[in-house]
Amino acid sequence: MRLYDIKSPEQIKNLSIGQLNDLAKDIRSFLIENISKTGGHLSSNLGIVETTIAMHYVFNAPKDKLIFDVGHQSYVHKILTGRSTLFPTLRQMGGLSGFQKRNESEYDCWEAGHSSTSLSAALGFAVARDLQKEDYNVVSLIGDGAIASGMSMEALNDIGAQQRKMIIIFNDNNMSISKNHGGMEKRITSIRSSRIYRNVKHDVKGHIRKNKVGTETLKFMTFVKDKLKQGLIDAPLFNEFNLDYMGPVNGHDIGELIKVFEAAKEHDGPIVVHVLTKKGKGYSFAEQDTVGKWHGVSPFNISTGKSLMKLPPNEKSWSQIISDALIDLAKQYEGIVAITPAMAQGSKLLKFAKLFPDRFFDCGIAEQHAVTMACGMAAGGLHPFVSIYSSFLQRAYDQINHDLARMNLPVVIGIDRAGLVGDDGETHQGVFDISMLRSIPNLILSQPKNAKEAYDLMYTAFLSKRPFCIRYPRGQAYVPDSISMQQIEIGTWTQSVTGNHPKAIVISYGPDVERIEHTARENDLSVIVVNARFFKPLDEVMLQDLFSRKLPIFVFETDVMIGGLSSAILEFKNQIDPSIEIIGIHDHFVEHGSIRSLRKKEHIDLETLFHEIEGQE
Repeated sequence: MRLYDIKSPEQIKNLSIGQLNDLAKDIRSFLIENISKTGGHLSSNLGIVETTIAMHYVFNAPKDKLIFDVGHQSYVHKILTGRSTLFPTLRQMGGLSGFQKRNESEYDCWEAGHSSTSLSAALGFAVARDLQKEDYNVVSLIGDGAIASGMSMEALNDIGAQQRKMIIIFNDNNMSISKNHGGMEKRITSIRSSRIYRNVKHDVKGHIRKNKVGTETLKFMTFVKDKLKQGLIDAPLFNEFNLDYMGPVNGHDIGELIKVFEAAKEHDGPIVVHVLTKKGKGYSFAEQDTVGKWHGVSPFNISTGKSLMKLPPNEKSWSQIISDALIDLAKQYEGIVAITPAMAQGSKLLKFAKLFPDRFFDCGIAEQHAVTMACGMAAGGLHPFVSIYSSFLQRAYDQINHDLARMNLPVVIGIDRAGLVGDDGETHQGVFDISMLRSIPNLILSQPKNAKEAYDLMYTAFLSKRPFCIRYPRGQAYVPDSISMQQIEIGTWTQSVTGNHPKAIVISYGPDVERIEHTARENDLSVIVVNARFFKPLDEVMLQDLFSRKLPIFVFETDVMIGGLSSAILEFKNQIDPSIEIIGIHDHFVEHGSIRSLRKKEHIDLETLFHEIEGQE
């Protein structure tokens, strides 16, 4: 079967196991060939080819709901649902998304770019199905990293309590919950998945309840079955959540997978199918990867495995620049530690981990835990650096507010991939962190324009002993041969003038500052270019000076405007020249007290309001 001829999963349901295995080989070759040109998520998709084929062979999407956690491992699913011809457009504007996308296909019932949402979503689908008395299967495929997160644990707890019919395919490609992968365990799974066992089970359940003796017999058989399961199938985690379990199963044996999925489909209540897979299977470079290099890739040479994206001389990625600065500081200050929620490779912290193994902590996909653990370290006398992608930082908002800023602890947060990230789309655009964080008291929020300023901000952050955020984009920057670190006065901006008689003021931040300067000079345009390297606090002295010049002011920001730099500047302008009188809580945390006394103290009571109104008359 040619991949380009596949329009629907129905087309694979009459294939033999041999033909399905041939299909799996073709899909692997297709993925390697296409992703080598466009870039994308390679290893995770190579690892679940047979599992995805078996899912579509057994289940009937789109009626049955198939949810992939994270959505980046849905490439095989896209091929089997008729989208193979779109792969040359993968992750390009107007092209195929790198994740499940509801408006892309009826087969995509859920979409996510962050991990650990599938179990909660699957339970939601199951509740909707049952309340509306509909009949379909809900299947969640989740990896070993995602299932260990807090949100997954919360979902498993509720799934075990509600006991609704749903199937959790646990894709284990690295670690294992099960202690033993022995013959007895596999034999139990083989018995459970056999057609004889399933038919007998349904016959017994259908007839044995018809009399009192039958009911008591069923209770005894259930007791024996549970004891066998507890004694022979070692899945203590799932047992604790009151979930039935089948496995482990060879995730690359299509015949075995089909048999087990068929059994799971007929199971009453929630069941976990434990599937063992090899991440990167079929491509040697990806198979041998132990640090995540082949998780998400840029275009590469298939035969050599080398990236086709070469950085110019003296340029490094922003992640590497920040990591190098961190290493230099850690050599001077023993209290500096580094924390990452499973992004050591992407955040370029592997060198730090090698140099300071006792001071490096990868806590898995757990952004909330990472921030609060850092707060505990800081309260205990250390000086942590936490590296989190901007779009993942959203998950730790409560911890930044409640645990970090409220206690005013010395934690430095590196906000990686800030701003537009491009290929990964809506779920990953890091354009919300400025507006998300700017309202939090005690927090310092900054962004460097170049590598030198990145080093200076890192140095300043650790010296400040305050909650300090440094955001930096995807991409790279020029790095001088040597950089000496200098402390920056917090809340100060810099400015430069192109030409002799400025006609306008441009306020911007990050790498765009130098681009604006360069473009203005190239076009003989005389402007004042302001490097607003602190979003909070603002440089109020410079702002007042800029306002006094009576020149047109342009705020050039590449993140969302609502709550961003422009909002901050307009708020300040209104304070010094109020056109609108604003009554509200200022930039601090509110202490305890009765609501009435707090309103009075914060000047947000009606008496204050009407006093201000009367003062305008």
